[in-house]
Amino acid sequence: MIATILLSIGIVFLAELGDKSQLMALTFALRYRWWVVLGGIATATAGVHLISVAVGYFLGAALPTRAISLVAALTFLAVGLWTLREHLGAPDEDDEPRPPRSTAAPFLVVLSAFLLAELGDRTMFATAALATDNSWFGVWLGSTVGMVAADALAIAVGIAVGKHLPERLIGICSGLLFLYFGSTTLLGAAVPSLGMWASAGIAAVVPVVLGAVILMRRVRAASVVEVEEVAAESARPGR
Repeated sequence: MIATILLSIGIVFLAELGDKSQLMALTFALRYRWWVVLGGIATATAGVHLISVAVGYFLGAALPTRAISLVAALTFLAVGLWTLREHLGAPDEDDEPRPPRSTAAPFLVVLSAFLLAELGDRTMFATAALATDNSWFGVWLGSTVGMVAADALAIAVGIAVGKHLPERLIGICSGLLFLYFGSTTLLGAAVPSLGMWASAGIAAVVPVVLGAVILMRRVRAASVVEVEEVAAESARPGR
């Protein structure tokens, strides 16, 4: 049992390093309290891995992975647009550096996002494969611990970064990352022949272009404010 747990921890931990779930964990950690993010990830991971070890390959073969991916893509895109709308309309006072604040129902947001992202993911099938030759409980426990540990590293990075960045910048970057996740997932589901790297490269166009537009608007707005301040200073009596 102990050997199975350790094997599952090692395999899943290494598989998750650099995976999209780590990027998602980091993104959520920029916006929500770390224990809320970790709790949502742990709950979602435990549920998905319990399904995979209980039913194994049979459920994996019958799982409508494309439909799940499409729903996940729409969810990520909606969260990204909502986040951008929320922070682009915020007052300039939010530009002061401070820790990110939580919003309504963050636990459910994290839970649902990770459930959709992990259903049909390679980790789920790897867990199912391990469960065919090992103790299902050991595989379930080890795979859950391994994934939560990998995502906890990303959360720690998010906490460290979030302490030194303005809240508006954090929100905009989070929104752009979710648009990237959504675009990547949508391309992978709609055009699976593209492959992982091609989908990732094409999907990057969406947040890059949108980010450039936002940056140009911010620079232009700052220039207008600066011109107005100079004009007001020149108009003062005695000038």
